[in-house]
Amino acid sequence: MQPATTTSIAGRVTRRGFLRNAAMALGSGLALPRFVPGSALGADGKVAPSNRIGIGFIGLGRQAVHANMSVFLRSGYCQTVALCDVDRWRLAIEGNPSAAAVAKKNQWDLALLKDTFRTNDFRELLAHEGVDAVMISTPDHWHVPIALAAIKAGKDVALEKPIGLAIAHGRVLADAAAKAKTVFRTDSNFRSEPELFRAVSLVRTGKIGQLKTIRMSVPIYPVPAPREAPMPVPADLDYEMWQGPAQRQPYTEDRVHPSGKFGRPGWYSNRLYCDGMICNWGHHPADLVQWANDTERTGPVEVEGRGDLPPAQGLYNTIGEFQARYRYANGVELHYLGRKDYQEGESYTHFEGTEGWVRAWRAPNRIEAEPKSILSADVKFEDFPFLLRNEKTDFIECVRAREPQTLEDAEVGHRSSTVVQLAYIACLLGRKLKWDPVKEECPGDDEANTLVRGQPGLPPWTIQ
Repeated sequence: MQPATTTSIAGRVTRRGFLRNAAMALGSGLALPRFVPGSALGADGKVAPSNRIGIGFIGLGRQAVHANMSVFLRSGYCQTVALCDVDRWRLAIEGNPSAAAVAKKNQWDLALLKDTFRTNDFRELLAHEGVDAVMISTPDHWHVPIALAAIKAGKDVALEKPIGLAIAHGRVLADAAAKAKTVFRTDSNFRSEPELFRAVSLVRTGKIGQLKTIRMSVPIYPVPAPREAPMPVPADLDYEMWQGPAQRQPYTEDRVHPSGKFGRPGWYSNRLYCDGMICNWGHHPADLVQWANDTERTGPVEVEGRGDLPPAQGLYNTIGEFQARYRYANGVELHYLGRKDYQEGESYTHFEGTEGWVRAWRAPNRIEAEPKSILSADVKFEDFPFLLRNEKTDFIECVRAREPQTLEDAEVGHRSSTVVQLAYIACLLGRKLKWDPVKEECPGDDEANTLVRGQPGLPPWTIQ
């Protein structure tokens, strides 16, 4: 077997094979053997339990079970020691048929969770002595508070994108991670998709000439009208903990998540907990844009946008269809579009240069270019010195090496989230905004800067 945690940039790799082989390589000790000290190996040649990374999962919902647990559970370098969720039926994950089906499909064993510590309070998980690192897969309004608490507790952090609900909160988190030298991975998988990785490498190495224009898009999923009438809180749910830093609201299932199954949650469409597709899903292509434009630690200087704004007092009140335009200091323009008639596989990131263009899609991964000869161009590692590997593998190997520079650390994740958050602010205000990426403010614009600082009513500890 050949390990596949890295690959030639010029090569073609399927996502299914890439993820399978990456996890197999981790489990067999072949991924990066230079990081395995002899004292860490047991008699069977595998990593001894006492030397494995103790992983705590915070949030066991749809995203965690379907996307975020598999590589950790199949890795020979990790041991799951703690689980946290506000819903007791989720904590009893081994008894859930849906989780069992996912585990079987992704080739990991639910029995590995048998002796794990379990709690509905993330603070108890962070205090557990066996936890070295956490995978945070909560609703977006909890991202920054829990990640800050984890950093303060000395844990390494993999955090589901986006970086919270406010640009100013993301700045606090990025600074905290840098100061603590925390190994931090913003959990967005687009840098780990072979064709998307390939597209960025072609742009960054000048294969389309000078970059001029970028276009990215996201689908706007149709959602049924919510049931807004208050309901009794399920006995299994700690609803007070679920609300956390958000303003208190009466319970209804469509505000939170389906009970007893891993369906798409209602919180995704409410601005108290999420900014919707424009920011949550949009973080993925925005991160590619920042990377390809070599602006991943800065940002645009101007943005304007407009979108369909539902009544703010409604339960489902995030932006519907939208369009936004940005300008960067290097002259590159970015056009961002969200449409209901897009399917996920039709959403793309498109780069136009002086000598051609390249466009990449996800689901399924594919790439096109004009002229077609661009796709066969050789990209040398010294010109684009990044490794193509699964995002969880990236985090695990950086934790093992005590290397805080993951492929998408807290600063990079914050800047990518800022791009889409600026579009949301521009749509809410309906006018063009100037943006200072150094001071991270809209110069002289108090109304916009209020939104940059975040929603009113959040407890102060949210950003401490």
